[in-house]
Amino acid sequence: MQDNNLKFEYLREKYNTFIYENYEILEDENYIILKFYFNIVGLVKFSPTTKILKKNFKFNKVDNNIKNIAFNLGLVELISYWKAVCSKNVIIKCGNLNNEQILWFKKLYFYGLGELFFTNGIKTDIQNFMNITYEGESLQINEKPELNDGFIIPIGGGKDSVVTLELLKEYKEKSYAFIVNPKEVTLECAKIAGFENDRIIEVIRVIDKKLLLLNNAGFINGHTPFSSMLAFLTYFVASLMNIKYITLSNESSANESNVEGEKINHQYSKSYEFENDFKFYEEKYLKSNVSYFSLLRPLAEIQIAKLFSNNDKYYRTIKSCNVGSKTTPWKWCCNCPKCLFVYIMMSAFMEKEKLIEMFGEDLLNKESLKSTFIELCGYGKTKPFECVGTYYEVKYAISKLIENTEESKLPILAKFYKDNYELIRDEQILKGFDENNNLPEFLQKMLRKKIEEC
Repeated sequence: MQDNNLKFEYLREKYNTFIYENYEILEDENYIILKFYFNIVGLVKFSPTTKILKKNFKFNKVDNNIKNIAFNLGLVELISYWKAVCSKNVIIKCGNLNNEQILWFKKLYFYGLGELFFTNGIKTDIQNFMNITYEGESLQINEKPELNDGFIIPIGGGKDSVVTLELLKEYKEKSYAFIVNPKEVTLECAKIAGFENDRIIEVIRVIDKKLLLLNNAGFINGHTPFSSMLAFLTYFVASLMNIKYITLSNESSANESNVEGEKINHQYSKSYEFENDFKFYEEKYLKSNVSYFSLLRPLAEIQIAKLFSNNDKYYRTIKSCNVGSKTTPWKWCCNCPKCLFVYIMMSAFMEKEKLIEMFGEDLLNKESLKSTFIELCGYGKTKPFECVGTYYEVKYAISKLIENTEESKLPILAKFYKDNYELIRDEQILKGFDENNNLPEFLQKMLRKKIEEC
C-alpha cells in the first residue's frame, strides 16, 4: 500500500501538468465524430475518438449548445487519461469553467475514482488531489425549445436494460436503443425487444492506444466512472436528435458502498447522488431541456430480477460478465462476482435447469466461488468491486432458494449459507418503491402498476 502511494506521489510530481487542449466535432459520410486532445506534459499526448453512426437519423446543426456539451463530455473523457499519472494540475485550454463547475467536476472525479484510489493504495483528499484552472473562452448558449417526447435507452447487454426495454415497449415507436461499441449480445437484445436497425443508435468509442501502453508499463490504472461519460454522451446525442428522455437502468441498490464506513462505490456514477448532481448540472450549464433519469431507480436488484424472470425470450442472449465481454463470443465466465451475483438473483425465480442452460453450469455448486459468495452476502472485508446489489437482497435471494429446495438437493454454497447464516424472510422486499427518484409522474404510475402485477 505504502509503495503504491509513493508511486502516486512520484508520478504526480514528475508529470505535474495535464492539459485539455481542444475538442472537435467532425463529420464524414458515415459518422459524426468527436475528437478530444489531451496532453500529459513531458510524457504523451492523446487523441481519443467517439463516432456516432449517422444511418438515416435527422441531426440538428452543430451550434454553441452542441459544442458546449461536447466540451463537457471531454471533461469526463479526460479522467481516463489523467489517472495514469494523477497530475497535480489540470489546465483547460479549450473552454471556461466557473468555480461551481470546477467543484462539480472535482467531486465526480474524486468519488468516481474512489475504487481506483482504494485498490491502488492511494491516500489523498478531495481538496488536494487535483487543481483545475482554465484558459479558454466561454460559449454563449441559449435555452433550447421543447423537444419531442421520445426516449433514448442505453443497452449494456444485461438483465437491467432488458427490463427497461420491456417496461417501455408501449413507447417503442418513439424510442431508440443506444449502444456504445455494439456487440452481438447488445444488438440482439435490442432486436428481441423489437428495435429495427433504424431505431438503434450505434456509437464507437475508441480509447487512445497510447493509454493502453501506459497501463502495460505500470502507470496507475483502475476503474473510472464510465456511466458519467455515458450521461454526457447520451445527452449530446439527445440534443442532436431533439429527444427529450434519456432512460437509464440504474437501480436503488447502486447506492451502497463497497467498503464499510467509506464512501467508496464501484457504482458511484450509477448512484442516485450522481443522477441528482447531473440533473442539476445539465439544467444550469447544458440547457438543452433533455431529461436524464433511471427508470429502475425506485427498484432493488431483486425486483428487477423478478421482472426479468418473466421474459424468457432473453434467457440465452443476455450477458453482463465483464470478464466474458473480452472474449468472442461474449460469454459468462462463471468465475467472477458478477456472474455469481446474477446467478443468485435469478435462482430465486428461475428453474435450476433454465439457469444452468443460461450460464452453462451451476455456479452455486462451485466450491471455488465460496470466498466471493461470502463477500456478496456481506460477511467479507469488502463488497466485490462489480455492479452487484446489496448484501440484504443477496441474502434474501439465497434464502428463498433454500426454502424452495429439498435439503438433500441444496447446492454447496446454499448449504453453506444455511449452516452458517440467518435466513431472510421478507416478502415486502418485492413490493418496495424508492421515492428517491427523478421519474416523470406518468412513468412512476406505470412502474407502480407493473410492480403490483408482478
